[in-house]
Amino acid sequence: MGAGFVISGGEFITAASAGVAAAPSGAVIVGAFAADTGVVLGAASRSVGHVSLLYGYDPEEPAEKLFIMSVVNAGTAMSASAKTAALADISRLTQALVRGKTWEILNKSVISRVSNQFAKAFGFRLTKQGLGKVVPAEEILIGGTLNWTTLESIVDAADAAYRRRFLLEKYPHIGDADTPEPSPDIDPDGGDDSDQAISVLDELAEAGGPDLR
Repeated sequence: MGAGFVISGGEFITAASAGVAAAPSGAVIVGAFAADTGVVLGAASRSVGHVSLLYGYDPEEPAEKLFIMSVVNAGTAMSASAKTAALADISRLTQALVRGKTWEILNKSVISRVSNQFAKAFGFRLTKQGLGKVVPAEEILIGGTLNWTTLESIVDAADAAYRRRFLLEKYPHIGDADTPEPSPDIDPDGGDDSDQAISVLDELAEAGGPDLR
């Protein structure tokens, strides 16, 4: 909502006083989106980390950080292709974690590189989804609602992903035919076709980590 006020609220106020020339500059708008993305990504990561603790997993573990990023990715994907790519990441990571794959080369530098690349891609996605904030002042509320809805979707994705992983550890046979499927709330023919697919596992392989694709 703060970002919406900086962009939309500023436009509303200046329009009544100094006209279009005094509207927020491109730098102000970009800065507002960047701050907005940072807050949402931070809140999303903490929320998913909280869910991981409820299921008995340590969000500070390197492999767990990858899983958290994959969940955030799935919770924000809008197009069918982006959702499918995100679910594929979660499925492969789940199988790797359940089977106890070794992570000797998964050091802090690798995680840092993956995190930075994911943050850039996530920021681009969230900015496109939040372009409705660059309109009149009533969109301040819409901007805040959009971010709240985004966090809700991420937490729902986290609960589903961690529940499945927990059950797979208890009953490994249910994962014998494990294949990523489109989320039931995404229309395969619908969604936002401009939403670019993000793969945390692709970023992991490119950063020098294990290739789990």
